[in-house]
Amino acid sequence: MDFGDALTALSDKVNKQWESIETEEGTKNAFIMPFISTVLGYDVFDPTEVIPEFTADVGVKKGEKIDYAIRNSGDVQILIECKKCSGALTLEHASQLYRYFAVTTARIAVLTNGRVYNFYTDLDSPNKMDSRPFLVLDLADLDETVLPELKKLTKANFDLTSVMDAAEELKYLGAIRRAVAAEFKEVSEEFARYFIAKVYEGRITQSVVEKFKPLVDKALRQFLSERVNDRLKTALGASETPVITPTAPLPEPAVIDSAEEGEPVENSEIVTTEEELAAYRVVKAIACAELSPDRITYRDQKTYFSVLADNNNRRPIVRCYFNSKARKNLVFVAEDRSLTKYELGTIEDIYLYVDQIREAAKRYQ
Repeated sequence: MDFGDALTALSDKVNKQWESIETEEGTKNAFIMPFISTVLGYDVFDPTEVIPEFTADVGVKKGEKIDYAIRNSGDVQILIECKKCSGALTLEHASQLYRYFAVTTARIAVLTNGRVYNFYTDLDSPNKMDSRPFLVLDLADLDETVLPELKKLTKANFDLTSVMDAAEELKYLGAIRRAVAAEFKEVSEEFARYFIAKVYEGRITQSVVEKFKPLVDKALRQFLSERVNDRLKTALGASETPVITPTAPLPEPAVIDSAEEGEPVENSEIVTTEEELAAYRVVKAIACAELSPDRITYRDQKTYFSVLADNNNRRPIVRCYFNSKARKNLVFVAEDRSLTKYELGTIEDIYLYVDQIREAAKRYQ
């Protein structure tokens, strides 16, 4: 199983089993050891590669241990401190990571509850672990943009120098993206005040802020929608955004339960939502610029909804992860099976990814 497939499989497992794990030991067995072995590629049963209950010789409290230390090229390179699934990932609960980071050769420290993995290094001060992670991986909601750097920590592709070179940009880029996403989800008072000051000449009181916050939110969404429409017009070569009206009933989906062909799943286990069908219509309207419309079909699965070429699961155009109430994701599968994910606010946001959809469809011409 390659890196991308291993991550996807473990992500599916986390989403299915997350709420049923109650202890730290259960978290290690169910999620963390598989992450170390199948994703990072280290042998968890080989003490020359993975050391459980690692103890440093000097500089730490007596009896204090780190859950796992990973060796590469003979040296300890990665320290992993584990919490149970419901455990808080705050550094107040991982003081031993600070101490071990300072007295070992490790340059990477990981704090995890099996679902979220926070990766730390020493960008701010040499040999002192930073208070902010440079990379955050959430297995329940994969962010494909961080996967190339994560891959550099695998046994087969270990490249610490490259990771360290990219760490500072990753640290702040990730923090900025999360801040922007939070503002789009709910405009903060500080963000609203910034725009109010540019358009309002009166005194900015609390009542003014409350009045303008919905307007700022509406303006942001309208701006995004206009950019989407402009991009769609350019991509489709049309002077106006097309109105998509299906001329025939949607085909019945073939239901499977894995990323490859497999045994059929009972239809009663899966409900194809109107949201998924709407996404299918949008993707089909875009992809038909590269493929005949009758070649574009869909399949619904337990964890995601696929738009395919030729009703063939090995010819994915895009995957729609819409089962989470919190967020919707659009995922593209590259020829090497690596995954690229984009978060959607609404179904209309699919139009932001016209280029990627057309490029994916073009592979099957």
